[in-house]
Amino acid sequence: MAQKGVQLDQETICCSICLDLLKDPVTIPCGHSYCMDCIKTHFDGEDQKPIYSCPQCRKDFALRPVLLKSTMLAELVEQLKKTGLQAAPAAHCYAGPEDVACDVCSGRKLKAFKSCLQCLASYCEQHLQPHYESPTFKKHKLVEPSKKLQENICSRHGEVMKIFCRTHRQSICYLCSVQEHKGHDTVSAAAERSERQKELEVSQLNIQQRIQGREKDVKLLQQELEAINHSADKAVEDSEKMFTEMIRLMEKRSSEVKQQVRSQQETEVRGVKEVEEKLQQEIRELKRKDAELTKLSQTEDHNQFLHSYPSLSALSPSTSSIQIRPRRRFDHVTAAVSQVRDKLQNVLGDKWTDVSLAEVNVLLPTAEPKTRAEFLHYSREITLDLNTAHRLLVLSKNNRKVTLKSRKKSYSDHPDRFTGLYQVLNRESLTGLCYWEVETKGSGLFCVAVSYKNISRAGESHDCEFGSNNNCWALKYYKNSYTFWYNKVCTPVSGPPSSRVGVYLDHSAGILSFYSVSETMTLLHRVQTTFTQPLHAGVRLHWSGDSAEFCELK
Repeated sequence: MAQKGVQLDQETICCSICLDLLKDPVTIPCGHSYCMDCIKTHFDGEDQKPIYSCPQCRKDFALRPVLLKSTMLAELVEQLKKTGLQAAPAAHCYAGPEDVACDVCSGRKLKAFKSCLQCLASYCEQHLQPHYESPTFKKHKLVEPSKKLQENICSRHGEVMKIFCRTHRQSICYLCSVQEHKGHDTVSAAAERSERQKELEVSQLNIQQRIQGREKDVKLLQQELEAINHSADKAVEDSEKMFTEMIRLMEKRSSEVKQQVRSQQETEVRGVKEVEEKLQQEIRELKRKDAELTKLSQTEDHNQFLHSYPSLSALSPSTSSIQIRPRRRFDHVTAAVSQVRDKLQNVLGDKWTDVSLAEVNVLLPTAEPKTRAEFLHYSREITLDLNTAHRLLVLSKNNRKVTLKSRKKSYSDHPDRFTGLYQVLNRESLTGLCYWEVETKGSGLFCVAVSYKNISRAGESHDCEFGSNNNCWALKYYKNSYTFWYNKVCTPVSGPPSSRVGVYLDHSAGILSFYSVSETMTLLHRVQTTFTQPLHAGVRLHWSGDSAEFCELK
């Protein structure tokens, strides 16, 4: 109880501002005491306010309180200093619900500074001193404060577990090693830790390397994002300018057409009105003559009739040799504008794909399938395009199979047809994730390819040949060996020979892979690039009777 009373006194003589023993203690009117310098500093900070307040009870004072020295507290502080006692620790030094508490402290416990693996106890700084000063504790292992010290005690024998059983992968005590784990592969916990520490360092190194790699990827993605935004902004800006120019041109042309039509309209209308006026004048003259003749016919004076008749009966010639004929119309203007409209609709409609935006995908590529079942998940039905087939190639099986014949077929002329090489492309464009297989039969010489649609078709030049230009990628098979071709560059490929080739395409990721397909799938060659257009599957045959079939994949 006496010790508890001393503890209470320590808290009593502690300044609530600096949390240390009172220095030159003073008391303010509300009864609370502080170090003189501490409370002065506090009140100095409130000089600009209309009132002053106590830091503890918040009692307000209209005038700055007069500081009265507390003689009794000053004497108490001096006595405590002489006895060597210290002030109570600050509030933040005590252990909270989430902290590890000192196992030695009585009453309100302080935070632990270290835990001892030999003592299986945690100590504050004061109670830890014997571990630093006494030879008895010099060899004890001190670690950061831990709440799991009791996990180091064997639940069966109550002993510290200093041994590791590799047979059962668990920590054990000495009694366990000579009883339940007798004859097992055991080592000291420290030795096992040393081995695992090495593995940890390797793992940590791998993690750090992966972090660096991912940080580089993130940087690349950020650069790509910046490039995408810049490119998109520029494309929008440029396209808006060009569309504005086209709109301005259309408006100008519309105004010109309107002006021309109105000008021609005025000319035509003026001409018609002139003719109409002449006709009206002639009608009036004829009506006047008719009225005079009517009047003459009704006179009873024979001499007057005979005298006037010759002059009245003679008709003057027509004022104009007018023939009513269809006048110029403006239907041809409507027709011309209609043709322009149709052409513009054609450009902005069917041909708009020429300026459509390509798919943007900068995310990390989808993991490439490993098993044939996974590849079949992305299978695509391939249909060959008869308009691209050389005239010696015959399509069958719903245009999935192509066979090289010795006699030409009477195919129609078409700009997409290969005229010099025995090649054919499929009809549908290939984007996204695709997989297909080609089964070949015959001489053992064939070529499986993917190509852009704009590959040349006429003749036998490199611009037309699969693998000999930068518009297509080709895997060639000859004499039981493979080669990969792109832009006339040949790359030898190793792999088991097979009559069936699988092709995997991840268009957005720029991945193109060729596989030898038998009971297992063997990767022959992988391409990592950037595809700028949709792709088309193709094959090339060399000898009459050879065939290639794009398989139906279930």
